[in-house]
Amino acid sequence: MACMLRTATEIIEVPIQHMPGCEDVPLPAYHSEHAAGMDMHAAVAEPVTLEPGAIALVPCGFAMAIPPGYEAQVRPRSGLAAKHGISIPNAPGTIDADYRGQVMVALVNLGGEPFTITRGMRIAQLIIKPVPRTQWQVVDELPPTERGAGGFGHTGQ
Repeated sequence: MACMLRTATEIIEVPIQHMPGCEDVPLPAYHSEHAAGMDMHAAVAEPVTLEPGAIALVPCGFAMAIPPGYEAQVRPRSGLAAKHGISIPNAPGTIDADYRGQVMVALVNLGGEPFTITRGMRIAQLIIKPVPRTQWQVVDELPPTERGAGGFGHTGQ
C-alpha cells in the first residue's frame, strides 16, 4: 500500500511582537523544511544555571495574539532532553488565545549535572494547533467498547 502524502496548505497568521529590549532574541522559527515545531529562544538577561531537580521560568522575549479557536503548545526540545535531561514540567504547556503577555517556558533539569541557559539559546518548541470547543452531553449510560473501563496497565504491558 502506497503512503499518501499530504502537504500543509493552511497558513495561520499570528501577530507577534518583540518585548522591549529583546529585539536581539530571534522570534520562533522553523529550522527545517518539515519541522512541526518552531524553536523558541531564551531571552534571559544573564545566564541562568539550573541545578539538578530545579525549575526555572525562562522568558522568550515575545508576545503574540493567537487567533480564537487555536492554542500554542510549548514542547521540550528532544536534543536538550536526551543530552542534558532538560524538559518542561507541564509538557505540553498551553498558551491560550486570549493571553497577551510575554511567553515564558518553565524548564526543569531532570539530569544529574547543572545546566546553564544563555541568551538566544533554543530552549523549547512552539506549535499552533486548532482547538475545538466541547459541549458536554449528559447521558445515563455511555456507549460500550471492547476495552470498557480498563485503565492503566490493563493490557499487562
